[in-house]
Amino acid sequence: MTRAVYPGTFDPLTFGHLDLIERGSKVFDDIIVAIGVNPLKKPLFSVEERERMMSDHTKHLKNITVDSFKGMLVDYLHGKNINIILRGIRTVSDFEYEFQMALTNRTVRKEIETVFIMASEQYSFLNSSLIKEAACLGGDVGAFIPPDIEKLLKDRLQQKGI
Repeated sequence: MTRAVYPGTFDPLTFGHLDLIERGSKVFDDIIVAIGVNPLKKPLFSVEERERMMSDHTKHLKNITVDSFKGMLVDYLHGKNINIILRGIRTVSDFEYEFQMALTNRTVRKEIETVFIMASEQYSFLNSSLIKEAACLGGDVGAFIPPDIEKLLKDRLQQKGI
C-alpha cells in the first residue's frame, strides 16, 4: 500500500489543489491532505475552517483523509509511518524551491521521498496568495476557486474590512 502526504496551507483551497489531489488519488492508495500550521504565515481561515473546506471538496474520493499538523512535516510523516510527500509543480521557480525542500527533508529523515506532479496547464499560474490579492482588490476569482469558497473568502475579507 502506497501512502503519501500532500501538505500545504490551503488558504484558500483552489481548483489547482483539488486537481492535484484528484490526480494523486489515482497514483497512491491513500493520501493524507495535511494542513500545516505555519507561524510565519497569517492565514485568513482557521485550521478548522480549512479542514472543513478540504473535507467537503474531497469527500467523493474514498482514499483521501484530511488532517492538520504543527511543527516539521518530516516529524508528522514519521508519526504517521509515511515516507512520501506529494507536491505540485507549477513553474521553474516552484521546482527550485521544492527541490531545496525535498533535499532538506531527506537530509533530516533519509527515508523521505518527494514525488512531484506537474500542475495541469489551466492551473499552472494559480496560487492562494494571488487569489487572495485579487479578491482584496475586487477581482473576480470564481474561475480559480469553488463557489462556496469564493463566498467564504469574500465574507472573510469583508469581516476584516479589506
